[in-house]
Amino acid sequence: MNASGSWFYWAMMSAVFAAMTAIFAKIGIQNVDSDLATLIRTVIIAVVLSVWITYLGKWANPFVLSPKTWLFLTLSGLATGASWVCYFRALKMGEASKVAPVDKFSLVLVAIFAFAFLGERPSLREWGGIAMVGGGVLLLAFKR
Repeated sequence: MNASGSWFYWAMMSAVFAAMTAIFAKIGIQNVDSDLATLIRTVIIAVVLSVWITYLGKWANPFVLSPKTWLFLTLSGLATGASWVCYFRALKMGEASKVAPVDKFSLVLVAIFAFAFLGERPSLREWGGIAMVGGGVLLLAFKR
């Protein structure tokens, strides 16, 4: 599989954009309530994605999706919204270099939740890496 088609490429791009998100958000929320900033960000995302999906010709009737799909996409959306509200509030109060690593503790939680709910079974080596990520988060978050 070529690099642009692999999950790793897209995951790395996600990491780059997530890093840019933290920096841009920290600068952008200096003179605005964090909840209002989250709303503005969400509207921009909705508009950009709508244009992008239309441009690519991927627009489809969402009402033909199964109830299960709707349920889990709704739950995912609610979790995303809650995460963004908490993230922007934390950025408003704290340093980006401390907030972002704690936010990335989600990596550890995803591994635990995927094990518990999706039946994924990371190897001992992978659990070691996950534990190191958790330790790194704590080390970065509570630096002096």
